[in-house]
Amino acid sequence: MAEDIEIDIDDLERRMKGAMESLRHEFGSLRTGRASASMVEPVQVEAYGQMTPINQLGTVNVPEPRMVTINVWDKAMVGKVEKAIRESGLGINPQLNGTIIMLPIPELNEERRRELTKVAAQYAESARVAIRNVRRDGMDQIKKGKTNGMPEDDQKFWETAVQELTDKMIAHVDQALEGKQAEIMQV
Repeated sequence: MAEDIEIDIDDLERRMKGAMESLRHEFGSLRTGRASASMVEPVQVEAYGQMTPINQLGTVNVPEPRMVTINVWDKAMVGKVEKAIRESGLGINPQLNGTIIMLPIPELNEERRRELTKVAAQYAESARVAIRNVRRDGMDQIKKGKTNGMPEDDQKFWETAVQELTDKMIAHVDQALEGKQAEIMQV
């Protein structure tokens, strides 16, 4: 019976990588003073009776470093898309040109940059917590294995493997945070 006990380290790694992907997505939505199509991803528009992401109502482009354009496919939706952007809290004032909505990205001042680095740090801490929760699940699996007769050598092996994976993923989070904060503070 004791030989059947295996810790699914691949599942733990997949779940930790999911936390990293979520962090990358959150970092992508942070404004850094440079235009990015992912900035408008979280914005939802009331269209056709339901909330719809902007990228399903038009083509999002970045024609230059400080400009995002949205070419809305349905003329009737232009006003609703513009209103959703204004109310989204992005801090961008949309400009209309027919069915094209232009979003000029203003320079970030020093105070706003510092606020954004704090927000990035909060996102990173949430990712670290998620990774540590996955680690706890792995350690719980090892404890169950111990009660089911897992040999002590195997317990130590799996505990070390789970801890090394956790340390590696948290190092990735810290590295991503450093890069994002440097990008935000860059003038």
